[in-house]
Amino acid sequence: MPGVATRSGAGTVALTFDACGGTGGNGVDGRLISALRKNKVPATLFLNARWIAANPGTSAELATDPLFELADHGTVHRPLSVNGRSAYGIAGTASLAAVYEELVSNRAHLEALVPEPGRWYRPGTAYYDEVSAEVTRAVGLVPVNFSVNGDGGATFSASQVVTAVGAVGPGDIVISHMNRPGSGTAPGYEAVLPRLLDRGVTFATLSKAGLALA
Repeated sequence: MPGVATRSGAGTVALTFDACGGTGGNGVDGRLISALRKNKVPATLFLNARWIAANPGTSAELATDPLFELADHGTVHRPLSVNGRSAYGIAGTASLAAVYEELVSNRAHLEALVPEPGRWYRPGTAYYDEVSAEVTRAVGLVPVNFSVNGDGGATFSASQVVTAVGAVGPGDIVISHMNRPGSGTAPGYEAVLPRLLDRGVTFATLSKAGLALA
């Protein structure tokens, strides 16, 4: 999609983790956060408004950790479209007004946590149509997707996470999830992060990695 970032402009790898919120999506994968901290690996955390509301203490604690930056994952976790197009079985926004509301309504929640949240935005399911991608940029946000799917929406086994994330290279943006404790995401990252560091892979938040727009 033109104007949507899927890669960084630097030689680093940017790990991004979505916290989607809602029914079944308000969990906190503390084991994953611990793995990132243990290995001193920075990451960009895309927080949904529902997840923030369900986890105020954790959200505030993550906001104070310099290893992480917070970014915007919308309010009701909808694919962004002007005609309701669905993705992964989730109905999209069905009008320009709904696109705008989903883009701007989570901002106050993030600003209550950090004075200047990152400008990065990822919609529910990481889906944009061309109009919604343009509107994202028009409201001052940077639409972000990914080049590597690290955990298949938290459905991968640990070994699948190791295979997917273990294949990253300079400039990759990796998407995974931090709201599904008990999935294969945390054990996969526990295993793969030391291997990547030993291989000389360097990591950065999106703000420090630099983004390349399509």
